[in-house]
Amino acid sequence: MYEPYPTSGPAQKPERIQPPNSVVNAVRLMYAGAALEVLAVIIALVTIGSLKSAILARHPAYTAAQLHTAEAARTVPLVIGGVIAVGLWLWMAWANGKGRNWARIVSAVFFGINTLDLLISLAEVHAIATLIIGVVIWLVGLGAIVLLFGKESGPFYKQPPPPSDLTGSATWAGVRRIRLHHSNIISFSNFSHMTLIL
Repeated sequence: MYEPYPTSGPAQKPERIQPPNSVVNAVRLMYAGAALEVLAVIIALVTIGSLKSAILARHPAYTAAQLHTAEAARTVPLVIGGVIAVGLWLWMAWANGKGRNWARIVSAVFFGINTLDLLISLAEVHAIATLIIGVVIWLVGLGAIVLLFGKESGPFYKQPPPPSDLTGSATWAGVRRIRLHHSNIISFSNFSHMTLIL
């Protein structure tokens, strides 16, 4: 009696670990950080009057032109930096939610830069509201970093990347193989042409 040869089914891919609560909460804090950065930009624009008073209190001999220059030198970087920071918060929230291990490291680097910026801002002229929101943003970043590097988050970042991450590299490898194959055909054609000439 004929028995069909047993065939093995397709290899099952290991299921990816879902983000643990620590990562989920860290991502939520990052979204909160982005919202706070927007609020910080608004506060920087609204409290220009307080900033002027703080500058005059430290430099009472400033002329109107010097006051305007000092005000712009403080306000413009705050606004531009706040807009950039919003994008970085959202980027890190997305990447960490996907389990990119590099995102944890980059997040820690950004937090270190934020810490240094906060320390520097303490020695500069600033409105009180701007300083308060800066400290709150720093605390949000600290909470996110603690959660990302906690024991519960480790296994989520140690698993292999999802198949979607490998698509780009696989496509590029295929393009390289096609180019190599095309190159070999051209080389063979040139060799045949030379043989016919000889």
